[in-house]
Amino acid sequence: MFIDLIVGGCSGVISRTLTAPLELYKIQRQNRFMPNSTIRDVIKKEGIRYLWKGNLTNCVRVFPQTAVNYFIFEFSKNNIFNSIENQSTKHFLSGILGGAFSMISTYPLETVRSRLCLQTNQSHYSGFFDAFQKIPLKEQFQGLRMSIMGFAPFSALSFTFYFYYRDILESKYDLNKDMLKLIGGGLAGSTAITITYPTDLIRRRLQLQNFDESVPRYDGIIDCVKKIVRSEGVIGLYRGLFASYIKLFPTIGIQFLAMERLNYLLK
Repeated sequence: MFIDLIVGGCSGVISRTLTAPLELYKIQRQNRFMPNSTIRDVIKKEGIRYLWKGNLTNCVRVFPQTAVNYFIFEFSKNNIFNSIENQSTKHFLSGILGGAFSMISTYPLETVRSRLCLQTNQSHYSGFFDAFQKIPLKEQFQGLRMSIMGFAPFSALSFTFYFYYRDILESKYDLNKDMLKLIGGGLAGSTAITITYPTDLIRRRLQLQNFDESVPRYDGIIDCVKKIVRSEGVIGLYRGLFASYIKLFPTIGIQFLAMERLNYLLK
């Protein structure tokens, strides 16, 4: 159990830190109404190192989230759903449980990270602890239902497609093991986000309620969907999807590669 937690947590921190500027770019594309929400603005007004702003919070969030996700996935696969013969079904159900529990346990950190990423020159919060003190508890959990509805299937699909793509690549192409894991993870993440993307955009918009006057006002999930579709069309629910592909392929690829490498080294 301890090794599974360490493997999951470390792989999440490594992948997010290496791809933090891509994550910032994705969040900016999802919320283009925010002032100074471009990579160029960040470099010009804050400096290159601020391309990693919010990454410390993200690492504090992603270590327990990925650790819990991976641990529950492994536990469920080997204990709860071990009688299921179909491997894809077993991976999917285990991923659902892992995704739901991991999101619930770390959600306030996700809200704090989103707000820190979209502020300029500490315009709202001076840092991680200041944000926690200033953001009311209720607001810290805004968008949680949407996140569970989105991240649980995202996690399930990621695990399911990872093993599926890895096995196909291994049977058809002469690639080394690390490349198999990297490409398999990237394809799995891209497939999962294609299916679940609108939930990610909606929960991000709900997280930002009361953060800045430029943020549109929404009265829950349904109202958020209606207003986005009314003002931007159905395509508005997929705003930032391309940026997600750019960010997610290396992030999930590196995560699965690190996960299997650490699993091998520690076990």
